Amino acid sequence: MAAQGSLPALIRKKRDGERLEDEEIQSFVRGVTEGTAQQGQIGAMLMAIRLRGMDAGETLALTRAMAASGRALAWHPAWRGRLVDKHSTGGVGDKVSLALAPALAACGCKVPMISGRGLGHTGGTLDKLEAIPGFRACQSPEQMRSILERVGCCIVGQSEELAPADRVLYGLRDVTATVDSLPLITASILSKKAAEQLSALVLDVKFGGAALCPTQESARELARSLVEVGERLGIRTAAVLSRMDEPLGRCVGNSLEVLEALECLEGGGPPELRELVTTLGGLLLWQSGQAGGVTQGRALLGRALDDGSALGAFEAMLGAQGVPPATARRLCAGPPPDRRHLLGRAAVCEELPAPRGGWVQRVEALPLARVLHELGTGRARAGDPVNPRVGAELLVAAGQRLRAGEPWLRLHHEGALGAGARRALQGALCLAPPPPPAPPPLVAETILPAAPPSGGERP
Repeated sequence: MAAQGSLPALIRKKRDGERLEDEEIQSFVRGVTEGTAQQGQIGAMLMAIRLRGMDAGETLALTRAMAASGRALAWHPAWRGRLVDKHSTGGVGDKVSLALAPALAACGCKVPMISGRGLGHTGGTLDKLEAIPGFRACQSPEQMRSILERVGCCIVGQSEELAPADRVLYGLRDVTATVDSLPLITASILSKKAAEQLSALVLDVKFGGAALCPTQESARELARSLVEVGERLGIRTAAVLSRMDEPLGRCVGNSLEVLEALECLEGGGPPELRELVTTLGGLLLWQSGQAGGVTQGRALLGRALDDGSALGAFEAMLGAQGVPPATARRLCAGPPPDRRHLLGRAAVCEELPAPRGGWVQRVEALPLARVLHELGTGRARAGDPVNPRVGAELLVAAGQRLRAGEPWLRLHHEGALGAGARRALQGALCLAPPPPPAPPPLVAETILPAAPPSGGERP
């Protein structure tokens, strides 16, 4: 066996397809955290893992070592069983967290949601919330505990104290072409969730043309890895596989997505957004024992959206995270024009006409997101600024008939839309002479552990 602490020996071992022992994985993670491992060595190990893989035991050991590289959050003993969170693998127009966290809090859960920022074409939850004047994503563990005590939910960025090894490895995976490694994805996601000391976790694993996983089969493989390792960490874990070929909802762009999330929190908004919020939330309420089954959990989530309690929790969360109370109130209780004024408007608002007539088959998410990214919604590298006012509103949906020249997209930008970007946007609108077939369900599959929570029906 390779000597512990000899990183080149561990790299050779994994390079040659051998299994790493728990102590060897812990030694590697210590070197990452303490800075004794060189970047070249870390990159070599990441590539060895990407090419040779890890079995479930190795992935579990890597996740545990990364979680133990920093501080674990501590909560009131009375909250045991009610601490829940959700993670999405990323999509276009995905504003689920903005509605789900306060709805869960309104149902009696404690939600210490640690979210990320957008990178590439995928939007980030923190970028959306920071479109609201005054919102502070940076909260210490002590501040998180205080917010959960008063409000029931918070949405924050990853603290430097939580899973610091993950920050190092995450930053190198992109430049070493190891982003798509199943064990590295699993350990990155679950190490942070393990540090949260959660009772239950639900994962939205997206697949399709604008998702990390291109196919349902690859999404299923990732979901099963996440559920198995999550359960072995002592977290009740489930996953749903949801489609990401079209944007989720009508709006893409940080400010516009906040406005659409508010519609959902008022009991309205796009039906597919509400469906995903209630599906994920229903699973969490069942897993955490707050509902007798998934169907009851979905109904409880829907009631929180409809009766105003979820919206009230969202307003309270904004106030607890730095938004002036008057601003939070205007945003949550004001009319739509007042809300838009509060979040700001882009310099240009224009509508794109359909280039020809036909039935809308779909609006492809990826080309739309790429153009918006270039216009300012996203960042090429961590730390780049984003423009929260840039975005797009879909004016059509699959199954709708369009005449040539009818508007199909309302674009908000700062006046720099070139001919190439305009062509790419028009190419995202897929038209054909016949009506499209009935769309497949948004949620394609639910992945549960072998032994789900006792009581209640299985989905």
